[in-house]
Amino acid sequence: MAGREPLAGIWAGDDIMAEKPQHEIAKDLKELYERGKQAYERNNLEYAIQLQELVLKREPGFYEAREALRATQFKKLDERKGFLKKLLGSAGSSPLLAKAQIALHTNPAEALHLCESILNKDPHHAVAHKTLAAAAMKLELHKTAVLSLELAYKQCPEDKDIGLRLGEALVATRNTGRAQKILKELNQAHPNDAEVFQAYKDCSANHTLQEGRYEGLEDGQGSYRDILRDKEQAIVLEQEQRTVKTDDVALRMIEDQLAILNTEPGHLKALQRVAELYSQLGDIPKARKYYEELILHTEGIPDPILIRDMDHLALREIDQQLDALNQDAGEQTASRRADLLQERSQLELAQCQKRANQYPNDLHIKFELGQIHYRLEQYKEAIPLFQKAQANPNLRLKALHHLGKSFFKRGITDLALQPILTAIQEKEVFDDQKKELLYDLGLIHDQLGNQEEAMEQFKLIYGLDITYKDVADRVETYYLQ
Repeated sequence: MAGREPLAGIWAGDDIMAEKPQHEIAKDLKELYERGKQAYERNNLEYAIQLQELVLKREPGFYEAREALRATQFKKLDERKGFLKKLLGSAGSSPLLAKAQIALHTNPAEALHLCESILNKDPHHAVAHKTLAAAAMKLELHKTAVLSLELAYKQCPEDKDIGLRLGEALVATRNTGRAQKILKELNQAHPNDAEVFQAYKDCSANHTLQEGRYEGLEDGQGSYRDILRDKEQAIVLEQEQRTVKTDDVALRMIEDQLAILNTEPGHLKALQRVAELYSQLGDIPKARKYYEELILHTEGIPDPILIRDMDHLALREIDQQLDALNQDAGEQTASRRADLLQERSQLELAQCQKRANQYPNDLHIKFELGQIHYRLEQYKEAIPLFQKAQANPNLRLKALHHLGKSFFKRGITDLALQPILTAIQEKEVFDDQKKELLYDLGLIHDQLGNQEEAMEQFKLIYGLDITYKDVADRVETYYLQ
């Protein structure tokens, strides 16, 4: 996945540096760990934190100590009250976070330690959890990464990057069922995001293989090599578990799934995998054939994601035609390109409208349809869809943001303020989404002539990320006036 560290050796069996169970930990560290637990029970929380940090400084892979430290951090947080809790939680974290993010690339173990220092004050700090998880993945401490990313995901379920990282880490721990659930929700929230879509497909393939033929691996305790008859089978499985990178591997996997279909024509998972693989290869007619068979054999109403995958094949055909056009050709080709783009937009809209009619209670589809209307500058049609989509907790902030932008684009500037203000108030973590919300709020205030209010939003961003869009120019120009 773009922007994330590769998961080296996820399926490499004994080559993985897994978290260490207690019986593999040095005796003196186990004694410190037990003393930390006793301090926790006696409510001597500061001392308990110090002891567990000492243990983890020497043995970052002692997962039980990591869990104990996290429990202590939250118990300590619960003892604080109201504003003081929030104030103490945020105080002084920025310098430590900056150090941790630098250490991430040079000394991941030190980054872990620095992040824990931040979490001692604020165990809800999503950015610290993300940084800790990135360091843990570099050290191949996958359960440690999952522990932090689950907490960050709970805080920010709409954050795409956290969801993708959590999916990766869960796959690394072979918890593909949970990973598939997370990535499916993420795919519904980001229906037009190719990276999310590919992550969901890859995870589904891994889950299918584990669930179908290798159920003995689901508890994560054994090696798949233990249940295979020979080394050749192990090599085949390793190829299947990786993201498919070559046509040859994809074709081999198709042959395997077709062999299943020869004996069991209605095997749903085999039908889905063949359809996905042909789609990946760009063989749209064959992909469509197997998607149609899959829908035919599905009892009841098919999953809306399955219908969307089927719909997207027609869009892919247009994309293939666009790719085939010569970029440097003359006016005739430019005209053809414009016609194809128009055809694609109208088809995408018609397909999504049909799905919205077929699944009237699916708020993800309403949000997707609203996004399409927004891209087509059909803001009046987009507004009621975003208003309905905000009822879904995972979509709420994005729907409020798009609702405000739609009002703004229609020139109803005063009504654009409230949805974005609400989203900003509900968004606790200062991440890219909050920057975008603040930036758009600044633009709205600027349009209304509220220059001071606009500048307050731009200054908030400037104070944390001077490189974001044009905030540096806006703020510096303001002070030069």
